Amino acid sequence: MNFLPEAIDHYVVAHSEQEPKLLQQLTRETYQKVLQPIMLSGPYQGRVLSMISKLINPKSILELGTFTGYSTLCLAEGLHADGQIHTIDVNEELVDFQRKYFDKSGFGNQIIQHTGNALDIIPELKTSFDLVFIDADKPNYCNYFHLVIEKLNPGGIILSDNVLWHGKVIEAIDEKDISTKAVLDYNTLLKNDERVETVLLPIRDGLTISRKK
Repeated sequence: MNFLPEAIDHYVVAHSEQEPKLLQQLTRETYQKVLQPIMLSGPYQGRVLSMISKLINPKSILELGTFTGYSTLCLAEGLHADGQIHTIDVNEELVDFQRKYFDKSGFGNQIIQHTGNALDIIPELKTSFDLVFIDADKPNYCNYFHLVIEKLNPGGIILSDNVLWHGKVIEAIDEKDISTKAVLDYNTLLKNDERVETVLLPIRDGLTISRKK
């Protein structure tokens, strides 16, 4: 999922902030015990998420797609002292795995886990958000956007992962490839929706920053 030449990619990582030891441990255990460990944000993108969160210093974060909690902990690093992060994932088998690392991190009491369909859970959240991270099932990206934009505070940020989708966004479309079509539609939505201003960054598999006007 890296589009830079390997040597340049290594240089970028070597000259960026180092991954915390707890996240190194989380990564090792994810690769040992969980299917599709490639879904982890990884050390470089994780530091990017951490830096963006620290710049915003949000009081409220919403994350769609917890997986094993790596990106959750990166985003939590920038939380306001009294802030909270709501993180949603459909896989109930990972809840205890996530919680173990959340509690080890020192952010445990600020992280609220939700298990189930995000399309059902988001409307039930009685709060607004300063920062939203979307990294869940691609066919619902547009649906997620329309739900969270109403809960995003003015000046708030939506981060969207995998928006280059392994480079498939510039290839011929296979009509059976629902996920690629969904990512293309989502990228067009972010570009054209007048409620946000958007910059797409070629970080890892593509990361979009959208700011609510």
